[in-house]
Amino acid sequence: MTLTLEQLRGLEAVARTTNVTRAAAELFVSQPTLSRQLAALEAELGVELLHRGRGGAHLTDAGRALLPIARRMLADAATAAEAMRGFSQVERGRVVLGAPPTLCVSVVAEALADFRLSHPGVELVVHEAGSRQLRDVLAEGGVDLALTVTREQAASDPAVDTTPLFTEELVVASSAAAPAPQLGPDGDVAPGRPDDADDADGPDDGITLAALARLPQVVFNRGYDLRVATEAAFVAAGLTPVVAVEGAEMDAVLRFVERGVGVAVVPATILIGRPGLRGTRLSRPALTRTVVLSRRAGLRPSPASAALERALLAVVDRMVEEDHGAGALMRRA
Repeated sequence: MTLTLEQLRGLEAVARTTNVTRAAAELFVSQPTLSRQLAALEAELGVELLHRGRGGAHLTDAGRALLPIARRMLADAATAAEAMRGFSQVERGRVVLGAPPTLCVSVVAEALADFRLSHPGVELVVHEAGSRQLRDVLAEGGVDLALTVTREQAASDPAVDTTPLFTEELVVASSAAAPAPQLGPDGDVAPGRPDDADDADGPDDGITLAALARLPQVVFNRGYDLRVATEAAFVAAGLTPVVAVEGAEMDAVLRFVERGVGVAVVPATILIGRPGLRGTRLSRPALTRTVVLSRRAGLRPSPASAALERALLAVVDRMVEEDHGAGALMRRA
């Protein structure tokens, strides 16, 4: 059985006006069109709904029984349309964003803060995991968008659309209460400049990977992309780093470094808004990573998902343009 909203609207209008011509004018359709809709409704239900005569059109017993049901159905349809209008205008919705921990504490935090101000009715869910796991979760539909990290040209995946966002250098984070580690003229790690010589607008002078290997380090657990990248760099250079603490999570690593337990290799954006930490540029070699935004190919994003994507792009542009003490270390991809 197929009942249409047009048929039910026609029945309701005729019941109110008791006149097919007036009801048709109210609904902005021709009288023959409305008559055909009502006849089709009667044929579908197998009952006569209207008595048509010189005195107008009046509901039969069957029509009177159907009228309150029709009005409820029309009201439900209007409610549904209003609810969906909220989604189409990004007033409501739900977005699941996947991101590694190193991005959750920087780019993602900034973007979500901006997004909530503009779209308070949208539910936000953050799925925190490593890049390799996030790519699998995205393919399975577990997240709507994913921020992932690459350090080399990844193989093209036809099931995923990607947008490169930015490239940033990895820096050596150390406690702001201590001098910055630097490479001395004889190749040894030398004390940093005095505090009054610091340039608060940018990273301290560089340190080589060989010099870094001789400093006590706080290293992330092996599930972090960052741990994999730094270990690969040390192995390629034939170096064995000194590890002070191993297996810590993001917040713990940063706190340990701030307290002077050791230094850590972190993305430049991690230092934004962290006055207790300083960043020293890595040199010989410099290490970088590229962050990409991924979504499933062939699927039109929801209005809420598209709005969050715009918020992420805007935050990246702002972070690249503004001087956060890491400006020279971050660029648009």
